[in-house]
Amino acid sequence: MPHVISGLCMREGGCAVVCPVECIVPGKPEEEWPWFYIDRDTCIDCGACAAQCPFNAIFPEDEVPSAYKAAGTERLSAPKGTEGFTEAYDGVNHDGEPVHLCCTRKLTAGEVIDLKPAIQTNADFFSKGPGYNA
Repeated sequence: MPHVISGLCMREGGCAVVCPVECIVPGKPEEEWPWFYIDRDTCIDCGACAAQCPFNAIFPEDEVPSAYKAAGTERLSAPKGTEGFTEAYDGVNHDGEPVHLCCTRKLTAGEVIDLKPAIQTNADFFSKGPGYNA
């Protein structure tokens, strides 16, 4: 079962570095595809990416939660123009380079969200993502 990166992704990118089969790519253009994405046809389900992610954004596809309960420290990112995603996120990636996401929102403690749409978003990226170059 391949892994899936959810909207909890803040483009830290360490997941792509540790992937032994290089199946993880950053979305481009970033405003439309703000996460990293996993090619399900190449993923060998080793879990190295999930262990590396500081945001706990990566799940085996069959374990993506439909009722994720937020601790209150997380953010969700979304494509530009998504309603309710109006806060910018500024951080750094695994190389210490700046990361700027225009469209995020902070989750509140106890908030329950469905992360399962990430499965379809990931599939959409590889089927029609304009920035994906295999």
